[in-house]
Amino acid sequence: MRMLFDFRCSEGHVTEHFTTKDTSEVSCLICGKAANRIISPVRSVLDPISGDFLGATRKWAKHREQQIKKERKEEYQ
Repeated sequence: MRMLFDFRCSEGHVTEHFTTKDTSEVSCLICGKAANRIISPVRSVLDPISGDFLGATRKWAKHREQQIKKERKEEYQ
C-alpha cells in the first residue's frame, strides 16, 4: 500500500513522495540528492469553546471580545 510521506535531503529541501511504508530514502525532487524520510509535523487545533483547554479558551474569548468591540464601533459610525 502506498502512502504520502515527507522526505528531507542534506540541502534542507522537504518534499512529499507517494511511496510504500518501507521506503526510507528517495531522490530529492529539487536537487536530486538522497533524501531521508522524516516524521511529518502534526498540527492540532484545540477546541476553545469546550473550556477543556484554558489557553485556547482565553485566546478565543479575547479575540471574540475584540471582534464585538470592532463590530459595535462600525455600527455607530
